[in-house]
Amino acid sequence: MTFNSLTFAVFFAIVCALMALTNIKAVKEKLPWKVSELRHTVLLLASYVFYGWWNWKCCFLMLGLTLVAYLCAAAYDRDGRKFHVLIGVVVPLIVLGIFKYFNFFIDSFCDVFGISRAGSLNILLPVGISFYTFQSLSYTIDVYRGKIKAEKSFKNVALYIAFFPQLVAGPIVKAGEYIPQLYEDRNISLENFQAGIQFFALGLFKKIVVADNISTFVDAVYRSPAEFHALTVLLAVAAYSVQIYCDFSGYSDMAVGCAKCLGYDLSRNFNLPYISRNVTEFWKRWHISLSTWLMEYLYIPLGGNRKGKRRRYINLMLTMLIGGMWHGAAWTFVAWGGLHGLALCLHKLFMERPGYGKGKDSPVLSALSVLATFCFVSLCWIFFRAGDFATAMKVFAAIFTWQQGVVHPSSWALLGLGCLAAATLAAWIRSRKLGIAIQGYYPQLKLNTVPGLLVFFLFVGLTLGLAYTGENPFIYFQF
Repeated sequence: MTFNSLTFAVFFAIVCALMALTNIKAVKEKLPWKVSELRHTVLLLASYVFYGWWNWKCCFLMLGLTLVAYLCAAAYDRDGRKFHVLIGVVVPLIVLGIFKYFNFFIDSFCDVFGISRAGSLNILLPVGISFYTFQSLSYTIDVYRGKIKAEKSFKNVALYIAFFPQLVAGPIVKAGEYIPQLYEDRNISLENFQAGIQFFALGLFKKIVVADNISTFVDAVYRSPAEFHALTVLLAVAAYSVQIYCDFSGYSDMAVGCAKCLGYDLSRNFNLPYISRNVTEFWKRWHISLSTWLMEYLYIPLGGNRKGKRRRYINLMLTMLIGGMWHGAAWTFVAWGGLHGLALCLHKLFMERPGYGKGKDSPVLSALSVLATFCFVSLCWIFFRAGDFATAMKVFAAIFTWQQGVVHPSSWALLGLGCLAAATLAAWIRSRKLGIAIQGYYPQLKLNTVPGLLVFFLFVGLTLGLAYTGENPFIYFQF
């Protein structure tokens, strides 16, 4: 089930009702165990039902990875042997490699050495495996680093890895951020529900109104880029930047909203990435949970910037190449990660020039920097969106040879770009007025007032009225 389905609405209503029952005093008094244990049990069972809705067999894979993380962390906590940590890291990586990259590496090997192959194994790619694998690694590594204590309760570890709001597409949650919440009295409250339902509604609008309506235009152009005029292809490239942002940040908003309704806090995954003035800033604003995970668990262990300039650039490139591979088993994703890695290295070099950062950039220069960064990121998205290098090259050729063809000024693409620009500007003005750092644009209405309820239901009605009704899964479900 997906967040934008009626099935999920029914499922979530049932989960909320069961959680709300644990707030009733009469129920609490009759329970033979702690009420928090009942809540955790309800959430864990709900999470496995949610995940098993796609394929119930994949639940055993997630349960197996959870057992590995729990047992290895407990063993290390007991005797301090690094061997247990090694097992807790290597096993999830092997599982991820088999399910996600086995065919890719075999096919690539055969292509390089000219070996004919009869076919590829039909290995099912479990939904969200990249996300919950990273979370199991986070738990084991954080126990090893002493950031958290090994959990005595298997249920807590299982709920951390399987918590359904962020299970299949993030945000990637670190154990130290989520597990401590399980020891607090967290549950459904009117205040949390008011905030959570608004986060969810905003994310739903981004997904089914903006991203899904734009997708029909983007898909048409990428299917046959040679048929369209250069301007139309350029519009499709820019539109995909809007589509993937609204699709993925929309999912993240809905995940944050669902968790908030249930009383739990998840970190925000996006912070207006398209106002970034350089690629380094972009990766501090885009998919924040992944970029911080890669920084903490890959870049820094590789040596970070502690072993000289040359090693720093190598570490940056390796981190971004692996980050690209994490997104998908294709060379186009490697190219996408490599381009971002190269841009990060060049920006670091630029920052090292004498006098950098001493002067204050003019508004015009800042605006040009934002535009240049957006253009670079959008061009990189071509490799991300194209199914293969051939398609990507056709898109680039259409743009840079000023190809003639069908002119199609998609109204939804233009509207999507306008909505993104307006929301970004509104968030920027709001942050300047309040004197706070921008943390995404999340307007909060008071739903205990008639005007607040009126505006909220008008917004929900607008969302449902403009929604794209075709089947369109979240982009990041494939990762």
